Amino acid sequence: MAIPPLLAQTVQKTQEWLKELSDNGELSDTQESLAVLRSVLHHLRDRLTLEEAVDLGTQLPTLLRGVYYEGWQPRKPTTRIRSRQKFVNEVAAKNFPNAVPSERAIRDVFALLAHHCDPGEISDVIGQLPSELKELWPKTAQTFRERTS
Repeated sequence: MAIPPLLAQTVQKTQEWLKELSDNGELSDTQESLAVLRSVLHHLRDRLTLEEAVDLGTQLPTLLRGVYYEGWQPRKPTTRIRSRQKFVNEVAAKNFPNAVPSERAIRDVFALLAHHCDPGEISDVIGQLPSELKELWPKTAQTFRERTS
């Protein structure tokens, strides 16, 4: 049985994203990359407004979109991010590979998103975060709105 082209395309795109994260983050394999990506995406998603979380989800490859929405409770109130360290600790505490430095992994996931998603959308996401967390994004993503105004 042949895989429909749409599914083959999303599998390929997902593999590309995971390999890029694995290579850039010096992760052991794509399974570790998926665990890191899932943890960071879930914690980021749960701190965005409903509208912004959905907007970010539309930027992801179909397969990763399923990972992103896995376990999501949109009616649950948005969790405020109090500090960079608290966010880093929370990401590391949930389904995160022990050997992976969590702050670096978060930076790597944010760089992956900035590389593959619409810069305006990423700028909107960054705009909802406290300044301590904005610093974890690549500089070009942080300054996109300033440079395009």
